[in-house]
Amino acid sequence: MKTKSLVLSVLLSLLAVSVTAQDLQEVLKNYEFRNVGPLRGGRVTAVAGVASQPSVFYMGATGGGVWKTVNYGNTWENVSDGYFPTPSIGAISVYQKNPDIVYVGTGSDGLRSNVITGKGVYKSNNAGKSWEFIGLKESGQIGAVEIHPDNPDVVYVAAIGKAFGRNEERGVFKTTDGGKTWSKMFYLSDSVGFSDLELAPDDPNTIYAGAWRGERKPWTIISGSSVGGVYKSTDGGQTWSKKTNGLPTKLIGKIDFAVSAADPNRVYANIEASDDQGGLYRSDDRGETWTFVSDNSNLTNRPFYYTNIESNPKNADVVYNNSLRFLKSEDGGKSWRNISTPHGDNHDIWINPNDTSIWIQSNDGGANVTLDNGRSWSSQFNQPTAELYQVEIDDQYPYWLYAGQQDNYSTIAVPSKPVASVQAGSNAFILSTGGCETGPAVPKPGNPNIVYTNCKGRFGVYDKSTGQELQYYVGATNIYGHNPKDLKFRFQRVAPVHVSPHNPDVVYHTSQYVHKTMDDGKTWEIISPDLTAFEPDKQVVPGSPITRDVTGEEYYSTIYAIRESTLQEGLIWVGANDGPVHVTRDGGKSWTNVTPDMPTGGRVDAVEPSPHDPAKAYVSVLRYQLDNDYHPYIYKTEDYGQSWELLTTGSNGIPDDYPTRVIREDPKKEGVLYAGTEFGLFISFDDGKNWQQFNNNLPVTPVTDIKIKDDDLVLSTMGRGFWIMDNIVSLREIGSVRNQQAYLFDIQDGVRDRMSARSDDNGPEYPRMGVTIDYYIKDKDQPVKLDILDDEGNIVRTFVNGRPEPARNTERDMSTEFSAPPAAGGLPNSQGLNRYNWNMRHAGGWSDNPRRSYMGFGPMVSTGVFKARLTVGDKVLEEDFKVVLDPRMTLVTEADVAEQERMALEIQSFSDEVSKLISTMEKELEALKNSLDTEKASRRDERKKEQLEAIYYQLVTPPGTYMQPMLSDQTRYLSSMIGRADQRPGQDAYERFEELKAKFEQIKEAFESLK
Repeated sequence: MKTKSLVLSVLLSLLAVSVTAQDLQEVLKNYEFRNVGPLRGGRVTAVAGVASQPSVFYMGATGGGVWKTVNYGNTWENVSDGYFPTPSIGAISVYQKNPDIVYVGTGSDGLRSNVITGKGVYKSNNAGKSWEFIGLKESGQIGAVEIHPDNPDVVYVAAIGKAFGRNEERGVFKTTDGGKTWSKMFYLSDSVGFSDLELAPDDPNTIYAGAWRGERKPWTIISGSSVGGVYKSTDGGQTWSKKTNGLPTKLIGKIDFAVSAADPNRVYANIEASDDQGGLYRSDDRGETWTFVSDNSNLTNRPFYYTNIESNPKNADVVYNNSLRFLKSEDGGKSWRNISTPHGDNHDIWINPNDTSIWIQSNDGGANVTLDNGRSWSSQFNQPTAELYQVEIDDQYPYWLYAGQQDNYSTIAVPSKPVASVQAGSNAFILSTGGCETGPAVPKPGNPNIVYTNCKGRFGVYDKSTGQELQYYVGATNIYGHNPKDLKFRFQRVAPVHVSPHNPDVVYHTSQYVHKTMDDGKTWEIISPDLTAFEPDKQVVPGSPITRDVTGEEYYSTIYAIRESTLQEGLIWVGANDGPVHVTRDGGKSWTNVTPDMPTGGRVDAVEPSPHDPAKAYVSVLRYQLDNDYHPYIYKTEDYGQSWELLTTGSNGIPDDYPTRVIREDPKKEGVLYAGTEFGLFISFDDGKNWQQFNNNLPVTPVTDIKIKDDDLVLSTMGRGFWIMDNIVSLREIGSVRNQQAYLFDIQDGVRDRMSARSDDNGPEYPRMGVTIDYYIKDKDQPVKLDILDDEGNIVRTFVNGRPEPARNTERDMSTEFSAPPAAGGLPNSQGLNRYNWNMRHAGGWSDNPRRSYMGFGPMVSTGVFKARLTVGDKVLEEDFKVVLDPRMTLVTEADVAEQERMALEIQSFSDEVSKLISTMEKELEALKNSLDTEKASRRDERKKEQLEAIYYQLVTPPGTYMQPMLSDQTRYLSSMIGRADQRPGQDAYERFEELKAKFEQIKEAFESLK
C-alpha cells in the first residue's frame, strides 16, 4: 500500500457509513471484465439454419448460449447475452417461411455430469436481435422444438425434464398462440420425458415422439425404462399411441428420429435398447411397422450424450449419424462410412433443404459449416465457448492462465496480455500444456516451464521447453470400466493437483486419499486415510439399466478440492465430492472431520483457507446433482471447522436457485469474498453477510474457479473461457465511499511493457499499456481535472472532463525540458466509479490546428515516482505511484530510458520549432499567391514566391511519388527511431540530430534573408 497524501488520509478517517445495497450496485456496474480466450469452440448440441439465406446459421452451446453467423461460419456473434438466464441450449428452430421468427429451447440434451439446467423456451421475432421468455421455465432439458410449417404460432416442445431428479414439467408441450400459453399434450410420469419429436413433412398433425427416462446421479447415469419408446400422434398431439411392431421389446432408452421430405412415409429411429436390440430402425409406413436395419456400435455409443440422426431432405436413403464419429449412410441406414469433422464427439446437423451440400454440423469443438457435403469445413477457432474446469496462474510477467478444457485433448494456457506480435492472431498464443480435458494444469512456482497436470487421474509433469510430459500415475491403473469399490485408488476424472504455497517442490494429488510428492511425482506418499463418505450403495458400475458408462466421471467418493493455508505450513483443508470436509494442522499426520451441518452428499467444489486468519476457512458445496437441489451452499468457519456459518440464505443476495461452485477471499482485503455460481459471479464486502451480483459485462455462464493474481480478478467459466478484471485495488475499498464527494483510490504502478496485439472477432481483449486511475464521484456533472506530476512537481499531463482546453503558454523550460501543455479532454465524470488510463506519455507536439495542438502522443515518460492530483469541484486529492521498467528487461537500465526521454523531448521541441516555421512560411506563401492573383502582380513578388518555395521545400517533402523526405519528415523519422522500444539512443541518433539542427539554422537564415 502506497503512502497517501495528507488530504487523502483525512478523507479515509472520515469514511464511516457503508454503502447501501442499491447504491453499491450502481457503483459496481462500472467495473468491466475482459475476455482472454481461448478463441476456440466448446461443445455445441443444437444447430439450425435458414433455407432462403444459405449463409445464415445458429448454434447453441452447452455453456455459451446462442450464436449466429451470416457468413457461412467465418465469424459468429452471440445473440442470447442479456436475454437468457442460462447458457445451456437444447434446441433451435427457425420458421422457414419467415426466418425472423426463431424459437430456442434451453437445457442441453447431452446429460453429462456437468450439464447446465435449462430455464424454458425463448422466442425472437427479429432474427435473434432480441428475445422474450415464453414459458416452460421448469422443464429442465429440452430435446426438440418443432414449428408448424404453415403457422409459426403452433410449436411443439419435447421436454426431457430436470436432469438430476424428478419433476412434473416434462413431456410434450404445445402452444397455438406463439408461446403465450402452453398445453401439456403428452405426459407419462415425473421421471420420463421426451428426447425428440418430429413432424411429418407432408402432414404436421402427424408427430413422432421418443419417450426417455434419463436421469443423472453423481455416481451413475440412468438411461432407459420399460415405459420409454416410440409414440405417434395423428391429430396434432391430442392423442398418442405407442408403436411396438418391430421395435425393441424390453428396455428402451434415448431415441432420435429423422424424416425426409423426399419420402414422408419413411421414418428413422435411432434407439438405445437392452438385450442387443439397440441401433437404427426404419419404418416405411409412417411408423406403423419397423425394421431393424443396423446395429453399428457407433450409432448407440454413449447414448445419453449423443443419439442424433438426420436424413437428407432430397434423398431419403441418405442418413447421417452424430456420435463419437460422424457417419453417413447412402442405402437407408444399412451400411455406414466415416466423414471427418473438425472435432470428434458429434451432436447435431442441419441440412439446407434447397441445397443439400450445405450443412451446419456440431460437435465437442463447436459448430462448423460445409458447402461441399463435408469435404471442407469452416473454422472452430472463432468461437469463444471453451468450457474450463479451473484456472491456475503462473508467476511470470505477463502471467499466463492454465486450465483443463472440456472436450480438448490437452490442458491449455493463454496469456493475460499479448506476449509478442504474432501473425496468426490470438490463437497462436494457445499453448497445450499436457494432461487432458479434465485438468488441472498447475505451473510450478518459480519455473513456469514446468506444469503439473492431470488427465482423469493420471498425473504428469509437462515441460513446455521440450513439449514432453513425464508420466507418474499414482497406482498406475487405468480407472476406466471398474466398479469403484474395487479400485485401490479412486480418482475422479477431475482430480485436484495443488502445489504447496510454502515449498514449490511439495505437490498434492488426491484420490480418496491425499497423495504427496516432493520429487515431481517419481515417488508418492499417502498422508491421509480415506477422507470420503464412501457409502456402499453409491459404489456401483455407472450406467444403468442399459448402457455402461465408466469413465471416472461418476466415481463418487473422491477428494474433489484441496488447499494448503498460505499462512501456516501443514494446515491443509480438503473436501470430497460426496460431502465430507477434513482439515489437518500437522501436514497430514492427523485429520479431523469438520463437515458443516448441511445436507449430505454434496460435492465440495472448493475449499478456501483464509489468507488473513489461519483459523478461518470457507467451503462451497454443489448439490444440484442430488434431486435438483439448486440452493447455494457457502459456509464459513473461524475456529478451524469446529463450527460453521451458512453464508448463503437465499435472501442475502445470491438467489436461492443459484448453485455455488467456488468461493475465494481477497488476499489483500479481509472479508471481501468472491463467489462463482452456476449463473455468474457475486461479491461480498462484509465476509458473506450480504452479496451483490457482479456479472456486469460477464456473460451468464457457470463460474468454475476464481483466483486473485496480485491486483487482478481472474475467472474460468464453463462455456465462455477465461475472464480478467484488471486492477481491483479500488474494488476492495468501494464499500466505504458513499458519503464522500470524491475519492481517489490507490494507483497501481505503470509498467513500460509496450504490449499490443490486434483484436479478433470475439477474441481475447488485451489492455492498453498505461496507468489506471480510479476515482469515485458522488454527484454527476462535477467539473473534474487530473494532473500528472513528476517527482519534482512538474506537470507532465493534464486532463479535464469535456472538451480539451485551448493552447496557452507552452514555452518549454530548457532546464527541465517541460512545458505547460493544455489539458486534454475526455476525462470521465460519471456519478460513481470512474476509470481513466494514462498512457504514460507526455503531450504531443505543436500543430497549427488549435484542436490538435499538443493533443497527440508525445514521448513516453521514464521511470520514477509520479503523483496523480485529482480536482473535483473544490476537493483536491493526491496519490503517488511509480512507472517501472518491464520486469523482463535485460538490455536496458533506468538511466537508459531517462536519457531516451530527455532526447525525445528535445527532438519534440525541435519538431515544434520546425512546424511553427512551416506554418509561418505557408501563411506568407498564401499571401503571395493572393497578391499574384491580382492584376497588379509584380515581378518582385513572383521572385520572392519562387525563393520562398525553394526554402519551404527544404522543410517539407515535395508532392510526388517516392520523393526525398525533407527536414520535417526526417525529424519525425528520427523521433520514431528512438521511440520504438525502451533503449538509450544510439550514437547515430545524436549525430543525425545535430545535422538536422544545423540544417534548420541554415533554413531559418535563408528565410530571414528574404525579409
